[in-house]
Amino acid sequence: MAHPSQLGFQDAASPVMEELLHFHDHALMIVFLISTLVLYIIVAMVSTKLTNKYILDSQEIEVIWTILPAFILILIALPSLRILYLMDEINDPHLTIKAMGHQWYWSYEYTDYEDLGFDSYMLPTQDLAPGQFRLLEADHRMVIPAESPIRVLVSAEDVLHSWAVPSLGVKMDAVPGRLNQTAFIASRPGVFYGQCSEICGANHSFMPIVVEAVPLEYFEKWSSLMLEDA
Repeated sequence: MAHPSQLGFQDAASPVMEELLHFHDHALMIVFLISTLVLYIIVAMVSTKLTNKYILDSQEIEVIWTILPAFILILIALPSLRILYLMDEINDPHLTIKAMGHQWYWSYEYTDYEDLGFDSYMLPTQDLAPGQFRLLEADHRMVIPAESPIRVLVSAEDVLHSWAVPSLGVKMDAVPGRLNQTAFIASRPGVFYGQCSEICGANHSFMPIVVEAVPLEYFEKWSSLMLEDA
């Protein structure tokens, strides 16, 4: 969960998000080193009157400043491609959930069960209990088992939406008439918040996503109760 004046990312709650955080730090360090070098060169050129005649026309320096940026781009591209392929991997999911975007709420269908589905609306401010978050809490949470591969099928009924949970490293567009899929593993029990990340109309900011990861035995009890109520 993000907190006021936070500058960095939320704490990672999935292996993919941990990889994304590591890549962010890796790329940021490269940008910092390049910025430092460029700033030093600018200051040195402005503050000194000395000129090195070997720098004005040097084949060696031209080779260096051509090869070095290419090498740096490779250092950034290889980890990036690795994470892209990791994010596309969907191997034997233990649970499949269909998330359907509407104006302006989400509906979830647990496709491995015969009749388990519900709509998820934002809780109005006046209905919030102490400790709940305004504009982020939903009346029905998407409950999943922790430490299990989860596949989410994402689509929309009316306009473009986007199903996004930052701490899980998940963001997938919901397109009417198209079924997109993404996968994640919640590495620990907890409650993870997200919001629709595609401008979808007047109440775009009022369709939160709440994912609650629980141990497997609690998930089985919850699903049994939901099926009995249905």
